[in-house]
Amino acid sequence: MTSLDEARDLLREFPVVDGHNDLPWALREQVRYDLAARDIAGDQSAHLHTDLKRLRAGGVGAQYWSVYVRSDLPDPLTMTLEQIDCVRQLIDRHPADLRAALTAADMTAARAEGRIASLMGAEGGHSIDNSLGALRGLYALGVRYMTLTHNDNVAWADSATDVRAAGGLSAFGREVVREMNREGMLVDLSHVAATTMRDALDTSAAPVIFSHSSSRAVCDHPRNIPDDVLERLPANGGVAMVTFVPKFVLQAAVDWTAAADENMRAHGLHHLDTTPEGMKVHRAFEESHPRPVATVSTVADHLDHMREVAGVDHLGIGGDYDGTAFTPEGLDDVSGYPNLIAELLTRGWSRADLAKLTWQNAVRVLGAAEDVARDLRATRGPSNATLRQLDG
Repeated sequence: MTSLDEARDLLREFPVVDGHNDLPWALREQVRYDLAARDIAGDQSAHLHTDLKRLRAGGVGAQYWSVYVRSDLPDPLTMTLEQIDCVRQLIDRHPADLRAALTAADMTAARAEGRIASLMGAEGGHSIDNSLGALRGLYALGVRYMTLTHNDNVAWADSATDVRAAGGLSAFGREVVREMNREGMLVDLSHVAATTMRDALDTSAAPVIFSHSSSRAVCDHPRNIPDDVLERLPANGGVAMVTFVPKFVLQAAVDWTAAADENMRAHGLHHLDTTPEGMKVHRAFEESHPRPVATVSTVADHLDHMREVAGVDHLGIGGDYDGTAFTPEGLDDVSGYPNLIAELLTRGWSRADLAKLTWQNAVRVLGAAEDVARDLRATRGPSNATLRQLDG
């Protein structure tokens, strides 16, 4: 049996829980939620990283669909509701393949049925419009993690890619974390500043996650996780889900991406634009400026280091498919996960290690958040604190 055969065999028993896929935003940008125009029951490789056949080929057993809204757009709460509706439509449209999941038990049940557990994560605290009531509303609608920031600060938390303002988490930001704990919503620390990561770990009574972040020691990008934060995950019980985005995992790609982003802005486009127009500009730039290529081995280097620092019980996978213009060689789309598992097998990762990486750690952390929420709800009611009350 080859390592790739062994990887596929493992994934049949312990499929991938992927922490972050931006398919709903891609569907908004490309076809304004016309799911027939991008029917993922068919081959969408010309347009998307994701369709059902490739999810199956990749051994995906659970997917956190990102209900992402750009932080520079107006009315983010309404747009987040539209993203949630998109996920619900996808599940309703493909009931033989997708199952809505709200709990760790739902994830296990979906696996037993041979369906892909479909969860949701809100990418950025701007989605709650500084309202704890809105936070609870998103949880009631099925959102099971919230990334505290996206690329820009919110009033109560600093982003990794913005100018420091709150100094990490403000008093209201800490209340947001406490309310997420009470609801059972995972605190996601991808995208946030290292100071915000540390403040959240100081505040959270439940395990945290990084839905799509890699190691800063391996690739020095502010979106990645410093070793001192990784070292705290065992005590917290949290999980860091390695991402595949080349500009976060390959140092040479960091510099190239800065130039590519500036080129997008020079053409009057947002640097994250993945519409056909945006991709045309991306590809033209790449033709004249060859792109440094990350590989499966590049991602495995991050996992090797993260395992050494945090331990195998605190690792997962968050590819960020359909949220990035470029992907590593061998991890071109959602069918590529077996290639990563095969690479790790050749590096001496055991079957038990890989079962934790792909399935067990992510299921455990959601279950742990549910347990914490059950205890907290028995001792206190919902918070109605406001940003103005706590931060002035």
